[in-house]
Amino acid sequence: MKPGFIYIVTNKYNNTFYIGVTSNLPQRILEHIEKRYENSFSARYNLNKLVYYEQYQMIGDAIAREKQLKGGSREKKIELIRSINPNWIDLFEEIKDIITI
Repeated sequence: MKPGFIYIVTNKYNNTFYIGVTSNLPQRILEHIEKRYENSFSARYNLNKLVYYEQYQMIGDAIAREKQLKGGSREKKIELIRSINPNWIDLFEEIKDIITI
């Protein structure tokens, strides 16, 4: 089975979140940055700043985690982001060289 990632992107004001799952994180974040899907939620709200991600060995585990995060409160999401990224910096440079199969 493929590896997987869950991720959170936000806008420059850090006030709207999108939680997603993918098997290719660098490619998916580029799609958000380029607004590849112009009618999508992330494109409408300019959500293109990667502020959080987790990597899993199996995509199924990532999907389960995505559902868990989507069901949580906004405050829990903020706490999670702050736990690894207290300054809310864009993590895209950190992940753009991740190799996915």
